[in-house]
Amino acid sequence: MEENRKANYGLDAPGLVQFFLIFGGALAVAGIAMIVWRKNAIVFAIGLTLVFPGVIFFIEGLLMIFSSKIGKLKARDRLLDNLHLSGNETVLDVGCGRGLLLIGGARRLPNGKALGLDLWSQQDLADNRSTATMENARIEGVEQRVQVHNGDMRQMPFGEGTFDAIVASNSIHNIYDRDGRRQAINQIVRVLKNGGQVALLDIRHTAEYAQDLRAAGMQDVQRSGLVFWIFPPVRVVTGKKP
Repeated sequence: MEENRKANYGLDAPGLVQFFLIFGGALAVAGIAMIVWRKNAIVFAIGLTLVFPGVIFFIEGLLMIFSSKIGKLKARDRLLDNLHLSGNETVLDVGCGRGLLLIGGARRLPNGKALGLDLWSQQDLADNRSTATMENARIEGVEQRVQVHNGDMRQMPFGEGTFDAIVASNSIHNIYDRDGRRQAINQIVRVLKNGGQVALLDIRHTAEYAQDLRAAGMQDVQRSGLVFWIFPPVRVVTGKKP
């Protein structure tokens, strides 16, 4: 690992964070100004009405920044620790982005390798690109056991039974249609080895993922309670392939 440098895993939903901070701050400032002005009861009431949602929006923006910079690292470590990897597996991170789970997995695989698959959308993650992912891998000292691939999770460019474990963090929900998400789940099951395990972290559609995993033949499918390290809170769906 390079000294004095830290991997940058990006800001999640940067446009939404910017909106919450700017819009929330503007509402709060306008509301406070009206309250201080106190021209009449109507203006005062409008000011109160603006302040509260403004403060809430602004706080939500701050929580999303905390989630991106600190919280998701905590959630990542918990998810990967629960896989109990022995260190020689081949792991796939679906929608790897800048390598949050990918690199965390590689650090647990001294004799294995971690592969990431992504379309590198800029909307879902700030400065999302494969070169940034590999730079993070280099900083973390795992570049030699990390690979990244361009590809759609609905049509994965891997053979059947390739991976010992497959993980995903807030990526599958970016497929907006139900059939597309089901295709992604079926692809995950297809490229997973017999006896392999999955752990899918997401802010929504997790009940759907659990249902589709069971329909695809996965066993011991579990859906966790809410994980509050990430904002909005997430759940983790796990399962094993017989």
